[in-house]
Amino acid sequence: MLTDAPKNDIHSIEDIQLLVNTFYEKIRTDVLLGGIFNGVIGDRWPQHLEKMYRFWQTVLLEEHTYNGRPFPPHAELPVRAEHFERWLQLWHETVDRFFTGPLALDAKERGNKMAALFFSKIEYYRNSNAKPLF
Repeated sequence: MLTDAPKNDIHSIEDIQLLVNTFYEKIRTDVLLGGIFNGVIGDRWPQHLEKMYRFWQTVLLEEHTYNGRPFPPHAELPVRAEHFERWLQLWHETVDRFFTGPLALDAKERGNKMAALFFSKIEYYRNSNAKPLF
């Protein structure tokens, strides 16, 4: 069983793929988040996963394969604080299931920062007349 294997840090694209695939499998079946993600992504999961591999490869491994702006696709999602809390819970569980070390810790910290930033920006746009720049 994978959870019984010794844990290493995140070092490779294969590690990123394991993390992303496992995390989004949880998201897709989650009672709170599944409907939102499946509704927006639809049948484009392979493309979304590829984009997430590149994003986290760039962020964690400093191998610059991602080019894009991560916030705009999230700007008008019907999400509240509880959605971000659940997202973070699943993210932390997934990181901790497979990895330990400085990059694993960095993955969790960056997830925390991203969730806080996205939540703040979504609430700002939701509660103002401003529109996100796309």
